[in-house]
Amino acid sequence: MKQFLMVTILLYSGLLFAADKKTDNKNEWQATALTEELIKKIQLSQRHYKECVINEMQKPSHSKQESRQATEAIIKQCEPELAKMRKVYIDEKVPEIIADRHLKKMRIQITRKLLKELMFKEAAKKAGQ
Repeated sequence: MKQFLMVTILLYSGLLFAADKKTDNKNEWQATALTEELIKKIQLSQRHYKECVINEMQKPSHSKQESRQATEAIIKQCEPELAKMRKVYIDEKVPEIIADRHLKKMRIQITRKLLKELMFKEAAKKAGQ
């Protein structure tokens, strides 16, 4: 009886292990299907967005604001550039969830860098007073 039970357990665990191997293939990374042309368009859009942020940051009206308020105002001013980048994704048939995830990630990264830069400027200005 013990032998029968042991053989059954071993067979069952072998089947589970085999089934687990089949599902692992779904989670593996698949090579990208983005063309070089699309990647260049996205990079160009990213550059336009970053240039917009830099140009807005240099405006004197933002230097008078508190760093968080200035960051929020700058990011809102450059939202149309992100919309253009999203259009590039959608026109190339990239799934919306992937496009939105990338745009959100980029917006967060730029916002953090911008806030950090503005906080440094604000601190330097206060230290110089």
